[in-house]
Amino acid sequence: MAVQTSYDYIIIGSGIAGLFAALAAQEHGSVLLLTKGSIEDCNTQYAQGGIAAAVGPGDSPEMHLADTLKAGAGLCDEEAARILTLEGPQRVAELIRMGVVFDQLYGETALAMEGAHSQPRVLHAGGDATGAHIELTLADLARSSRVQIMEYALATRVLMDGDSGDATGIEALDVRSGQRMAFGGQYTVLASGGAGQLYRSTTNPDVATGDGVALAFRAGAQLMDMEFYQFHPTALQIPGAPRFLISEAVRGEGGILRNPAGQAFMKEYHSMADLAPRDIVSRALVTEMERAGSDHVLLDVTHLAPSRVLARFPTIHQTCLEHGVDMTRQPVPVSPAAHYMMGGVKTNLWGETTIPRLYACGEVSCVGVHGANRLASNSLLETIVFSKRIIERTLAKGRGAATDGPSHPATRQERLVRVAMHGPVPTGAPALDLPALQALMWQDVGIVRTDSHLRNAVGVLREWSQVAPASGGRASHELSNLALVGWLTAEAALTRQESRGAHHRSDHPEPSVGWAYHLTFAAAE
Repeated sequence: MAVQTSYDYIIIGSGIAGLFAALAAQEHGSVLLLTKGSIEDCNTQYAQGGIAAAVGPGDSPEMHLADTLKAGAGLCDEEAARILTLEGPQRVAELIRMGVVFDQLYGETALAMEGAHSQPRVLHAGGDATGAHIELTLADLARSSRVQIMEYALATRVLMDGDSGDATGIEALDVRSGQRMAFGGQYTVLASGGAGQLYRSTTNPDVATGDGVALAFRAGAQLMDMEFYQFHPTALQIPGAPRFLISEAVRGEGGILRNPAGQAFMKEYHSMADLAPRDIVSRALVTEMERAGSDHVLLDVTHLAPSRVLARFPTIHQTCLEHGVDMTRQPVPVSPAAHYMMGGVKTNLWGETTIPRLYACGEVSCVGVHGANRLASNSLLETIVFSKRIIERTLAKGRGAATDGPSHPATRQERLVRVAMHGPVPTGAPALDLPALQALMWQDVGIVRTDSHLRNAVGVLREWSQVAPASGGRASHELSNLALVGWLTAEAALTRQESRGAHHRSDHPEPSVGWAYHLTFAAAE
């Protein structure tokens, strides 16, 4: 397909990572931003808790780094995490200059406490609508900038130079007309978000279908840490209601998890009780629900002043109220749901993937900053820190500056696994559709995993991953992408024979020093 137009930068995705990168890039060249829905349709909109940064009195980047490394269960790349915590306050200040207004308390920026943080360092906007506030501010800036925005355009293939192996642009589908298009780009940036739609129960919107991970892998890029999928412990669990996220900040403000009998239980599982890391809380909820034969536990804030709850959590309160629960008067039924993909397209400290001129940032990427278990509210910070570094890297290359360096942080230990994307596979898998895929992932590649379930999932998902899109439409492409990403997630989970962070194997229930490295996946040659 002939390239229609060429740009200096092609950016795929319109969440904070894509918008922040686009706004930085448009000062230095032509920018095309592609998004498969509207510009506001992304995971960022649903980020309630806030953005973590060491900006408060008594806090420091070193303390933030220590909390990040501790939460990461021995698998964070320290260099990447140090960059995150050192550069984070500068990027937050940049957001403020761009017009993002964070909540104030007595004339100072309000800082909240969240799970596994040692200090209150989470900035929030609109109480519990931080992601939406940042997203809408950046989207308005992008619409009035020199960035060319193409909505309802699904990226379907990374264009490659057959001789050099460089990425040269993107092939895309206009999801409304069915027209296929091709655009050339000096630099292509994946910022397409996560893959929560892999799971039956998720806090993610419908657009989170792993498109960027599938694009990169099919083009020949390496992936990393795919076994680490974070399940948020507290999503609204009411029949007929959406799996609405109940922010961790609710527990940071003093919310207490109780079993159906009304007993607080988290102190039995961790010294930090209700503010323990998310993987521990999620597994504790599963245990308590199984003991009680219930599909939920209770999140209780009725001991807090109603005015405090209403001021801090207006969106959560209103959503619960719409489904018959007044959280100021009665506990909220909650249960775990798939929330955040910590693995993704492997990058170095500058967002460079293993394919020259192809970059990745945000949830689609994996620089190793989250390790095996993301620290609460570090995700929004990662988007702005590393999207900025991508543009800085391209400018250095454009000036002819020496940019050669290690392909990955010097501290990163990896094991490369090559998998065959095509070839004979066992037959007999059920028909591929979204409910079947989501049910399989939830049952076999969920919060608690076993060898037999993972082997079953690998067999079915590998077969499904070879099914071509049944039609040329968006839904068919998304299902194909989910099958591929699900297969690689299951392969990684089967390969890692230990429990670490968000990856828990009941047949290997403890972490092992022999597994203190990252699994990277590449297509067999």
